[in-house]
Amino acid sequence: MSALALRDHAPEILRAIVLDLNSSQSSYEQDQKAKGRAQVPRDSSHTAAQTHALLRAQVGFSVVQLASEYRALRASVLRLWTAASLDSGADTDALMEDTRRFNEAIDQALMESVAFFTQEVERIRNLLLAIVGHDLRNPLDTILMTAHYLSKLRIEGVGPEVISRLTRSGARIKHLLDDLLDYNRATLGKGIPIAVADIDLAEVCTIEIDGLQTAHPDQMIRFIPNGNLRGFWDAARIQQVLSNLLKNALDYGAPDSAIEVRASGLDREVLLSVHNQGSAIPEATLTNIFEPLRRGNSGHDRPESDTNLGLGLFIAQQIARAHGGTIDVSSDERETAFTVHLPRRI
Repeated sequence: MSALALRDHAPEILRAIVLDLNSSQSSYEQDQKAKGRAQVPRDSSHTAAQTHALLRAQVGFSVVQLASEYRALRASVLRLWTAASLDSGADTDALMEDTRRFNEAIDQALMESVAFFTQEVERIRNLLLAIVGHDLRNPLDTILMTAHYLSKLRIEGVGPEVISRLTRSGARIKHLLDDLLDYNRATLGKGIPIAVADIDLAEVCTIEIDGLQTAHPDQMIRFIPNGNLRGFWDAARIQQVLSNLLKNALDYGAPDSAIEVRASGLDREVLLSVHNQGSAIPEATLTNIFEPLRRGNSGHDRPESDTNLGLGLFIAQQIARAHGGTIDVSSDERETAFTVHLPRRI
C-alpha cells in the first residue's frame, strides 16, 4: 500500500481522539480507557478504529501489521506535538497530562481494532471452512456411492475387504466434514438446524447402537430403556448426539468393559445418558470439555480416534440446545457419564 493509502483512516481515528481529549473524564474513566475498556458511543454502529480493523482484515493484514500502524501513528503524533509545544513554550505539566490522555486514547483505539480484527479473521476462516466442507461433500458422496456399487459386483482381483476399507475411509471423511459444517453453523451464529417430529427415542437408539456394535464387535454396548420415550425431536440429530457420545466412550473408556446407554422417560423430559468405565476425567478438563477443537489422550490404539477433530462433544451440546435441552458430564474412578436432558416438546 502507498503512504496515502496507509493513512486512509488516520483522520477519523485522530478526530475521535481529539473529541476524547476535549471531554472531561473521571479518574475511573481514564483508568478504564487505559485498559481498553472505554464505553463505545451508543449513536455509532462502529468506531473509526473498529471500521479500520474490519477493512484491514479483509485486505489481508496481519494483527502485527495492524498494531504497527498504531505504533507509527502514536510516534508521529507525539513527535510533532512535542516539538510544536516546546516551540510555543507550552506548560510542561499540561503537555504531560495531554500526552498521557493521548496515549490512553490510542490504547483504547488499538484494543478496539484488535478485537474487531480478530472477530473478522475468525468469521472469514469459518466461512472458508464451511465452503470447503460443503464443496467436498459432493465428490465424497460420489465416491461412497461408487464403493457401494462395487460392493454389489464381483470384480476379479478386488476383494471385499478392499471395498470395505474404501467404504469405511469414505464414511470417516464424511463424518469429519459433517462435523466441520455443524461447527461452522454454530460458530457463525446460525445454530444447528433441526426438524422435529413425533418419534420414539428407543427406536433411534437401537438403530445407532446396532450400527456401532457391528463396527466394534469387540466392545459390548448395552441399551437400557425405561418409561415413555416418545417426544418431539429431530431423529437424525438425536442419533448424531448418541453417535458422538458413544464414539467418545469408545475412544476414552476402558476397552474391556461394557458401555451402557440409558434412556429414562420423566414427566416433561427424557434423559439419555452414556456410561463407560475407565480413568476419571481430570477436574480441569471437565470445566471445558464441551469447548470445540479439544482432544484428550485416549491411551488406546484405535485408528478411528486419529480422525477425531475434537468437535463431537461440542456438536452434541449444540444439538441439545437446539432442542431446548442441556448436556452435562460427571466422572469419577468408577465411571464417566454424559447425560442429555431432552424436553418432550421444544
